[in-house]
Amino acid sequence: MKHCCAILFSWILGLGITYGQDEMTVNEGPLLSKEEAIAIALENNLGIKVSRNVREIDENNASLLNSGYLPTLSANGGGTIDRQNSEGQLANGEVRRAEGAETRRYNAGLNLNYVLFDGLGRLYDYKAFQERSAQSELEVRQTIETTLLQLFSVYYEAARLEENTSFLRSALDISKERLERARYQFEFGQNTGLDVLNAEVDVNTDSVNLLNAEQLLRNTKRDLNLILNRDLATTFQADTTVFFLPALQMEDIRSEAKVNNVRMLLAEKDILISEYNMKAARSGYLPTIGLTGSYGWNELSNNNPLAFLLQNTTTGVNGAINLTWNLFDGGQTINASRNARIVFENQQLLKKQTELEVDRDIKNAWGDYQNALYVLEVQQKNLQTNLDNFNRSRERYALGQISSVDFRVAQLNLLNAVLDRSQAKYNAKLAELLLLQVSGELLNVDF
Repeated sequence: MKHCCAILFSWILGLGITYGQDEMTVNEGPLLSKEEAIAIALENNLGIKVSRNVREIDENNASLLNSGYLPTLSANGGGTIDRQNSEGQLANGEVRRAEGAETRRYNAGLNLNYVLFDGLGRLYDYKAFQERSAQSELEVRQTIETTLLQLFSVYYEAARLEENTSFLRSALDISKERLERARYQFEFGQNTGLDVLNAEVDVNTDSVNLLNAEQLLRNTKRDLNLILNRDLATTFQADTTVFFLPALQMEDIRSEAKVNNVRMLLAEKDILISEYNMKAARSGYLPTIGLTGSYGWNELSNNNPLAFLLQNTTTGVNGAINLTWNLFDGGQTINASRNARIVFENQQLLKKQTELEVDRDIKNAWGDYQNALYVLEVQQKNLQTNLDNFNRSRERYALGQISSVDFRVAQLNLLNAVLDRSQAKYNAKLAELLLLQVSGELLNVDF
């Protein structure tokens, strides 16, 4: 009994908040560090892969090949064969006939088209594509931030459950020791059979609690393997060490959010894109100037003796410049310009809405973070109080000064205090990560 209590005491002392010391939970499988989990997620997570593929598409759209600034060059060719019977009379009255006279015609050509000026439409479309490409990069970052929050939500849950199963296992050992002690005392007539029954019930209860915690831990590890996109049966142990960033300030968080918050940056890109789209819509009011050029080759072959020309080959180059000005297109350009203006105004309104929401999120996240730190501090004190009470109860129980029921109450109080303190620790860390995300600094800190 003393041996198990000593192990329990040492284990509980290791549950304090750490700022530099390692705190590991013994479990099956190799240690999966936070850095390793991040690296695996960045490489394997399917959501991140999809987001990066979308970014690649937007990068392709923003290239010169999709800008409209390059000319178009096309080639064409063809051939025809005519076979016919013909009859003709010469000036001297002679009649000539041609049976199955064949005429062959061949042609080939190259056509070049280039738009010199299109009312600046392609210029603003090209700029819009470039901004969309930059926006897509931000969307990849947003996906990564969301994935990392999901990752650590599950990772810290696995760490918490590892701590819980470790303590529940120690609690079960204590209950088994108490059951053995109660049986010895009953055999020597020092207690009633009721103490043995109570101890058996507590052993069964602790066994069920441990089994449930272990099953929940296995399920949680599968959830984490799913996020990491690897075999669901992969075993590992989570690092239960938690580091908190020192001296976070509300004003610093708000200042960083104004320039780094991904939602704010995406809203700014939306405004730029809608502004370019609005200018591109106005290009319909201006003329279009185009340049065309072609090179052609034609050949005629005729074996008809009645034909004037039996064979002829021609080649030639020509070029032209043309101007097209759509003076009135039924109001389509006017309507498109008006709608583009409305979209631009809506994006400005949405940006203001986003600013308000981000400010609210910062205040909420800051309040949750401060509250979580306070709860952690309270739970830490509560744990120490229950630990002291458990130690005194243990000594009194060993001396026979309290009943097994009273000892069990002290044990359960300590168990609940440890579990609550463990929950508070990870809640506080997740609250810190949420605060860092809304400030735009989540990817710039060590986890």
